[in-house]
Amino acid sequence: MGRSLTVLGCDGSYPGPGGAASGYLVRSPGATVWLDAGPGTFAALQLHCDPSSLDAVVLSHEHSDHWTDLESLGAWFLCCGGGPARVLAPRGLAERSAFATNPVFDWQVVEPDEERAIGDLRCRFSATDHGPTTLAVRFEALDGPALVYSADTGAEWSAAVLGGGIGTLLCDATYTKADEGRLRHLSGRQAGAMAADASVERLIVTHRWPTVSARVLSDEASTAFGAEVAQAAPGLTFEW
Repeated sequence: MGRSLTVLGCDGSYPGPGGAASGYLVRSPGATVWLDAGPGTFAALQLHCDPSSLDAVVLSHEHSDHWTDLESLGAWFLCCGGGPARVLAPRGLAERSAFATNPVFDWQVVEPDEERAIGDLRCRFSATDHGPTTLAVRFEALDGPALVYSADTGAEWSAAVLGGGIGTLLCDATYTKADEGRLRHLSGRQAGAMAADASVERLIVTHRWPTVSARVLSDEASTAFGAEVAQAAPGLTFEW
């Protein structure tokens, strides 16, 4: 098995009709990671892997559209057996879970600028520009370019703080430039410009509000990036 990124859900802030919020499956030869666990993503996860095969769950922050389907994984363990699942999350998130003290989860607090190993992946975290402590993460295997997930962020953060050699940036692009500054998120234009400044090889935009045009957003991101960008969609898998 190579290194892959599968989109389980990518709707921004809330799941649209038939959609799912933020959640991704990151795989390498030696690791299987559920990255964010927004509403609707546990159902999709089961289409791609046995939940008991997860080496870790990585949660970026406490907003409900990024973690609440973890509760479904907890219920799955209670019904089907197994665990504990290793859960890496910012300080304070565990206390929001009904499984905060249940042994189905091995909660591990991650601080900004920490590094952790998950199987053959080295993970480095960075605090973004997003209100509650929110952690972007850089994934690196033994060789090849890195995968970076911006999580949710405003314009005061850049993927460049996680170093060079970023092959793929999965980046918040919640709305178009008309809404810049409305919330601590990025527009397509801002995501494209930031990725270009960080010398990213490939940009995948995600976390788009369901009411926002995918075409308009990806067009402005591509213009700012200087190359075509990919739009996250449930079920898509990218090699990284």
